Amino acid sequence: MPLDTRLTRLLGIPYPIVQAGMSWASSCAALPAAVSNAGGLGVIAAGPMRLADLQRTLGEMRSLTDKPFAVNMPLYRKGAEEILDLLVAERVPVIIASQGSPKAHLARFKAYGATWLHVVAFVEHAVKAAAAGVDGLVVVGSEAGGHPPANEVSTLVNVRRVLQEVSIPVVAGGGVADGHGIAALLALGADAVQLGTRFMLSEEASLHPAYKQRVLEAGIADTVLVGRGKLPVRSLRNAFTERVAAAERDGLHLSDPPAYEALLASASLKQASFDGDVGNGKVEAGQSAGLIHELLPASAIMRSLIEELEQALSRLRAMQS
Repeated sequence: MPLDTRLTRLLGIPYPIVQAGMSWASSCAALPAAVSNAGGLGVIAAGPMRLADLQRTLGEMRSLTDKPFAVNMPLYRKGAEEILDLLVAERVPVIIASQGSPKAHLARFKAYGATWLHVVAFVEHAVKAAAAGVDGLVVVGSEAGGHPPANEVSTLVNVRRVLQEVSIPVVAGGGVADGHGIAALLALGADAVQLGTRFMLSEEASLHPAYKQRVLEAGIADTVLVGRGKLPVRSLRNAFTERVAAAERDGLHLSDPPAYEALLASASLKQASFDGDVGNGKVEAGQSAGLIHELLPASAIMRSLIEELEQALSRLRAMQS
């Protein structure tokens, strides 16, 4: 049965499930459309996309679904203004923005009725975004793949602390790969839950097969947070993460920041996700990779998440008897 939360009402979706915007993995229409059609919120990752590619993908998205969907937009990326102009022109229904202030952009998106969710990893950023007038927050903890908080505060603690400070809807993310994890974060007070790694391991995710296989084989302790001296990244351990970890132990980020930044830039997510070089590229994934044991169509993942969520909620309700 559909679940009623502030976020499902705000977005017009039946289930409080958000597919994370993952560069390359969801820089396409197939995965987001499948999630939206199954009752969640599918998210196109605009981060690595050229303007023309994004415009084409938006057209494909609308041919595949008439349900709500979002575009994830890192505000710091090169050409951000052009991308934002396109999103306004296309009247994208939901914007999920990250890594930048929303203040200068909100008015024109609100003018046509868009919903703006802002990704944060720190309580102080959550308070500022809420004060700026965003409609909701996506709060991630240290377990998350991609760019979790450098202070390594867990999702359980980070989300609860944000909820003590803001009154707007909160989507919680990090460390969740099944419906039981969704139920846990809803019980914590979240209005929806964002899952990245679980949808990364879907048939529709546009990743190199070697990347998917590497993540599928990972255990819960096989990821590491590197780049604390800059923008931290949670990735699977490989030659790149070992080089960065060794440099950080030697204090390179303090003694020679330019050399440290060059080291971080010596590998890329594209190298792993597009080219398949999982030994030297950035294989971004969350700790929940160790909870996932099969590659499935996104629709099957959604069905499983919903069934497990119902089981978890039924178990909690039975405790009241």
